[in-house]
Amino acid sequence: MGIGGVSIGSLLIVLVIVMLLFGTKRLRSIGGDLGGALSGFKKAVRDGEESRDAMAINVEAERHQARSHQGEKAVS
Repeated sequence: MGIGGVSIGSLLIVLVIVMLLFGTKRLRSIGGDLGGALSGFKKAVRDGEESRDAMAINVEAERHQARSHQGEKAVS
């Protein structure tokens, strides 16, 4: 048994059929498109995390500023 109960021989037969149907150039193109999509997805996730971190820093700075402002009012 191979991956998920499918034998290696069955996987090779499916691979040969797919190559005959689509051709190697088209498979290469599909692979490149898929790689580009994954790369774009990873970049979007990374940008989202950086944006979230920047927002958290801004919120913390505003809280700190509000606390120090309240402290000035109490002293006055």
